[in-house]
Amino acid sequence: MKLTGREKTELFLEGIVTVILLLLLNLSIIILINESIMTNPGLRDGIFIIKRSIIIGPDHFHLWSWENIFITLMLLFDAAVVYWRLIRRYHQMQLRHIISELHYIANGHLDHRIGFKFKGNTQSVVESINALVDSVIQSMNEERAIESSKDELITNVSHDLRTPLTSILGYLGLIQDKQYHSEEDLLKYTEIAYLKAKQMKSLVDNLFEYTKVKQTGTPLSINKIDLNQMMEQLVASFELEAKKQGLAISAQNTDRPLYIEADAEKLGRVFNNLISNAIKYGKGGHNIFLSARVGKPGEAVIDVANDGPQIPQKSLDQIFERFYRVEESRNKDTGGSGLGLAIAQSIIDLHGGYINVTSDMNLTTFAIHVPINHGDRLSKPSDKLKGTR
Repeated sequence: MKLTGREKTELFLEGIVTVILLLLLNLSIIILINESIMTNPGLRDGIFIIKRSIIIGPDHFHLWSWENIFITLMLLFDAAVVYWRLIRRYHQMQLRHIISELHYIANGHLDHRIGFKFKGNTQSVVESINALVDSVIQSMNEERAIESSKDELITNVSHDLRTPLTSILGYLGLIQDKQYHSEEDLLKYTEIAYLKAKQMKSLVDNLFEYTKVKQTGTPLSINKIDLNQMMEQLVASFELEAKKQGLAISAQNTDRPLYIEADAEKLGRVFNNLISNAIKYGKGGHNIFLSARVGKPGEAVIDVANDGPQIPQKSLDQIFERFYRVEESRNKDTGGSGLGLAIAQSIIDLHGGYINVTSDMNLTTFAIHVPINHGDRLSKPSDKLKGTR
């Protein structure tokens, strides 16, 4: 820390004043001792005997003046006192600078940090203050992000509910006003209203499940799961639906049984979402592949891949965000809520794992990384899940 000119002057005057006071004190002590010795012959003779009895070195040097020794000791003491006083005042100046910086930060300059370099414990205090400010800023940013996220959630839900609700009210209004020409028109309006109501129910159900799995305290029903058996069940469940879309779904079993500890129902929802997306959006492809393998120690990896259209890199970076759709038209074509992948990611987070997605001209692959033993938590490759091409 560099001192200002005023502080250097203050420190210099502090030293001068301290030296003058100490010299006056020393002079007073010497005068008092001399007066005591001169008025006390016994004390004077005792000091003379002591001086004669002290022999220094091989040359038998005798001490002739006690004043020289006393003055030397007093000067050493004075130097120590002056040093202590100056260091103490210097530390006070450092503290004054730190307090000034804290007041500056407290006045709203939260991007400012104490940049002084100190030694010892003072530097630890400065680093702790800077770390505390960083922590406060991070908490404020997280709080703003949460508030923004809530607003975004309300906006998206309102938008996605308003469209089908408008259609339902419109067609029911036509029915109520008897603005139909035949029973066939009546059945048509009723069917459309019914389908839109189902779409609303699906969105509400997905929203409820999303908010439920986002809670960190959501309980899991942990069981031992055979991944090979689960993949065979998934193939059987989706085989007919995939065939209708011109897709073949298959599973590649591991050489030996691969067991993990997980919530079978919630993990099944993850695979249902991923496979359903592959069927809906895999137009132009021919296959959906399921496979399981052992990744890093203590980790199982389940891949859900399809050879449909490549997902753009820009979309890969946002694909796990709630309500995000690669194409807005998908909402009309498929009735998707945009919550499926967000739900899948939240469920895998609850299990202590993560999901990665890669996409190229040949395959789009969602790789689910989960710990083999429940209670373990895998290290994510990055803080934010991002797709890589």
